[in-house]
Amino acid sequence: MPFPVTTQGSQQTQPPQKHYGITSPISLAAPKETDCLLTQKLIETLKPFGVFEEEEELQRRILILGKLNNLVKEWIREISESKNLPQSVIENVGGKIFTFGSYRLGVHTKGADIDALCVAPRHVDRSDFFTSFYDKLKLQEEVKDLRAVEEAFVPVIKLCFDGIEIDILFARLALQTIPEDLDLRDDSLLKNLDIRCIRSLNGCRVTDEILHLVPNIDNFRLTLRAIKLWAKRHNIYSNILGFLGGVSWAMLVARTCQLYPNAIASTLVHKFFLVFSKWEWPNPVLLKQPEECNLNLPVWDPRVNPSDRYHLMPIITPAYPQQNSTYNVSVSTRMVMVEEFKQGLAITDEILLSKAEWSKLFEAPNFFQKYKHYIVLLASAPTEKQRLEWVGLVESKIRILVGSLEKNEFITLAHVNPQSFPAPKENPDKEEFRTMWVIGLVFKKTENSENLSVDLTYDIQSFTDTVYRQAINSKMFEVDMKIAAMHVKRKQLHQLLPSHVLQKKKKHSTEGVRLAPLNDSSLDLSMDSDNSMSVPSPTSAVRTSPLNSSGSSQGRNSPAPAVTAASVTNIQATEVSVPQVNSSESSGGTSSESIPQTATQPAISPPPKPTVSRVVSSTRLVNPPPRPSGNAATKIPNPIVGVKRTSSPHKEESPKKTKTEEDETSEDANCLALSGHDKTETKEQLDTETSTAQSETIHTAAALLASQKTSSTDLSDIPALPANPIPVIKNSIKLRLNR
Repeated sequence: MPFPVTTQGSQQTQPPQKHYGITSPISLAAPKETDCLLTQKLIETLKPFGVFEEEEELQRRILILGKLNNLVKEWIREISESKNLPQSVIENVGGKIFTFGSYRLGVHTKGADIDALCVAPRHVDRSDFFTSFYDKLKLQEEVKDLRAVEEAFVPVIKLCFDGIEIDILFARLALQTIPEDLDLRDDSLLKNLDIRCIRSLNGCRVTDEILHLVPNIDNFRLTLRAIKLWAKRHNIYSNILGFLGGVSWAMLVARTCQLYPNAIASTLVHKFFLVFSKWEWPNPVLLKQPEECNLNLPVWDPRVNPSDRYHLMPIITPAYPQQNSTYNVSVSTRMVMVEEFKQGLAITDEILLSKAEWSKLFEAPNFFQKYKHYIVLLASAPTEKQRLEWVGLVESKIRILVGSLEKNEFITLAHVNPQSFPAPKENPDKEEFRTMWVIGLVFKKTENSENLSVDLTYDIQSFTDTVYRQAINSKMFEVDMKIAAMHVKRKQLHQLLPSHVLQKKKKHSTEGVRLAPLNDSSLDLSMDSDNSMSVPSPTSAVRTSPLNSSGSSQGRNSPAPAVTAASVTNIQATEVSVPQVNSSESSGGTSSESIPQTATQPAISPPPKPTVSRVVSSTRLVNPPPRPSGNAATKIPNPIVGVKRTSSPHKEESPKKTKTEEDETSEDANCLALSGHDKTETKEQLDTETSTAQSETIHTAAALLASQKTSSTDLSDIPALPANPIPVIKNSIKLRLNR
């Protein structure tokens, strides 16, 4: 497959050059020979990652779309005949399949799905699409896995056509016939349409506008392929979890192309990181000046809509009605992405100076070495079908939990890994499908607080209540659908995660953690494919600064390590004696106060959450193990004020003795090396208190397994949530930070 490297030399000899974007270009410089060589090297580096589709596969997609287009025309003629339209109209009634998304942009990868839109004339109803067209598709032997989602925000028919997954939306235009040369960018087509048709048309309109707003499509496409791969490798490609989705990355690359209209891909990748590492958010990214069409549709405008003023990283779609494609971005996810932009700039600087290869840009950092503390969310359901529904709902709400955690007065950063993983079974003898997500936490360093308690249950409880309530209201909830959370230290992650995920795994200390024997029967081999960003991994992973959104992008096609319910329980109940490392200095701030402001963008300062929030654990530990403690080096900033609520001290609190462990010390040193921060020495101790603590400790794995049989479960076992749920906590985990 040819990969054109366009220099646009011919365009520069034809003044004046067409102006793109809302500002003048930064540079009109033509590419040099070294730029062309670097671009060729970039193409060679991208090939092993599967970002280019073979010509044969591309032709197969075109053939499939042709068949689908013929089916649409045939179906619309049948509908027209059934409604007794004149024969002259029936012969020219038309109907057409349009594509949008990565396929339309020309940046789809091997095996990617196709986003399509069925456009029909005014006499064809949406109900026809979900009945007669659905039935017509069902009769096609190439069609598998056919399902209609009529009640979705954007209604869709999903299917697999000859091995290619396709999502088909529907839009009925106020036209008697659909011409072959129809341009969906025409705003007048939106007149008299219902909101669902407008939403369905939006994807195509935005994609087409982007392609019309870039100076050179080939250069744009190659640059976008590189940036999308980079974002996936660094785990910052997920609109639903508060990072950026495909259309947002496309608009950022398009804006870069507008600012450097004659540059080719190697230069554009570098300029992308240069521009957006220095961008003063929340100034919006616009590809063109918004236009008013007097159709009274809601558009993004912070001058008119107060809620738009609180968007942290606005990237505005170029087609009417203009919308912010990044409304899910939070303080934490923006902090992570900006730090990644800075890292990308540093690497591409090296590449342009021939001090590094392109492969370095696509190395996947290890999310699981970045933080000392993690929250692990577990979602489980009794069947695979229910798990897919349940996981989809839970995942769509995780950003609410992240937003709640980052507003906690003592949390600097809550960083969710967009990848989900198969979780070990709680009960090896019970049929259960479990999925988990991991959230890295960075705590603020505090001063003048001898005994500061941070109890996270409130945030977790609010999140689980929200998920259960929505599941019940949408009639999706089934008995045994559960969601639970636990606090885990970095060195305990190996008990939960597949071994291939934990790259550069160090020696793990098991002191204070009683593990049950590994049992093959406890393996959960169910794989989560819902937010899959599986990318081949020809390069080795490296560790970068703590604010990098990272993690292994390797696929989830390896079974989870055998971990029994006993070991899972002990992870959450283990004494935590790991220091916090504040990684916010490298990003220039620790909270939303550091957000740049504009004239139309008032200062955003989220109100502090109560200091007491709790972690709901998946099971109750009958006999927790002893509590070790440790030393650390941290840096103390200004004292934190405005505490709304403090947790009451534990009745049996007593001073803890400092205990230095060789493994713990090495972890602390490693964590500081990762963060790259000043090493001001203080002593911090982080204790985990369980409300079910008993004096006797069980030392054998067999006894631990026996204790599991009598342990109670948390709110996730409740089949139905009351209207006003009472936060009954069976096992709260309090993080007590002692200087």
